[in-house]
Amino acid sequence: MRTIIANAVMCVLLFVSLKASAQLTTPRGSQMASVMQRVGTTDITITYSRPSVNGREVWGKLVPFGMNNLGFGTSTASPWRAGANENTTITFTHDAKVEGKAIAAGTYGFHVNVKDTDNATIILSTDKDAWGSYFYDPDNDALRVDVKLKDIDYTELLTFDFDEVDKTSALAALKWEKKAIPFKIEVDVTKIVLDDIRSQFKGSTGFTSQNWEQAANFSLNNGGDLDEALIWINSALEGQFFSQKTFNGLVIKAQILQKKGDLGGFGSTMDEAAKLATPNQINSMGYAMIAAKDYDRALKYFNMNVKSDPNNANWYDSLGEAYKAKGNHKVAIKHFKKSLSLNPSANVKANSEKNLKELGAL
Repeated sequence: MRTIIANAVMCVLLFVSLKASAQLTTPRGSQMASVMQRVGTTDITITYSRPSVNGREVWGKLVPFGMNNLGFGTSTASPWRAGANENTTITFTHDAKVEGKAIAAGTYGFHVNVKDTDNATIILSTDKDAWGSYFYDPDNDALRVDVKLKDIDYTELLTFDFDEVDKTSALAALKWEKKAIPFKIEVDVTKIVLDDIRSQFKGSTGFTSQNWEQAANFSLNNGGDLDEALIWINSALEGQFFSQKTFNGLVIKAQILQKKGDLGGFGSTMDEAAKLATPNQINSMGYAMIAAKDYDRALKYFNMNVKSDPNNANWYDSLGEAYKAKGNHKVAIKHFKKSLSLNPSANVKANSEKNLKELGAL
């Protein structure tokens, strides 16, 4: 009896020991990696395991062409898992497009059907938790796009990179041996940001005037709805418990009105902003008026600075530019020469002399 009990105890101990061993974490032959790229406010993350070439023939051999029966799992026609071990996955924190096709925010299994040395199909599957592609089911495909392979310098370890990134897109690429599989990801940054702003304004974020200014300015400069942007900037400036008139807010409002074609509102709002402006801000406003061909307002703003600081060479140089733009060259020459007589800084001196040469007065 004691022998039977002892054996039973030993079996239990052995089972516990084996169970504990199964939970150990040890190094893998193909190490796991992750790469993330932000586009606008959208994070794109690819998580994968990195096999090495290790002297093997990769394309058409280690990575067989086409869909294949891998001899395990439920799939009889599997794509390549685009890595090793578990599913390679790709995560989008917002809706995006891959090679022009829409994909919803979320995490997807990333597979590739490598057809030959030049052509492949990228497959994103809603089944993100499978092991490799042994259980691949085409019914779970969320997206399929055809891409071209390209030749690259030798890469021993399989690598995902984001080679090109701009304001609204990124070019991702799987690289291994001497081939890359690139694919473009695009994000509607303006829509995503504006949708997020609208959502945030329902909470405490909407209780700060600077946030309404920032939202209006983003919409103005990124193709948003100008009527909505005008509502936002008006909320920042007046009518709400948090509203506050600021130079920046008034300038944003003026620019929105200008873009909407309300030039009268643009000018009057800039006049209001001028009352809150520093001399340097007033000077910048003058140049904005030159660009808008409102030369009289430009002269008014530049003269405000001359009146407050009559010994500043820069203010006379700016006045000269306004008169030159208006076509009054005689008065422009007078102010450029006045600027030079006040011992200007090197950059102001260079600008005054350049303009005098162009006007034939130097």
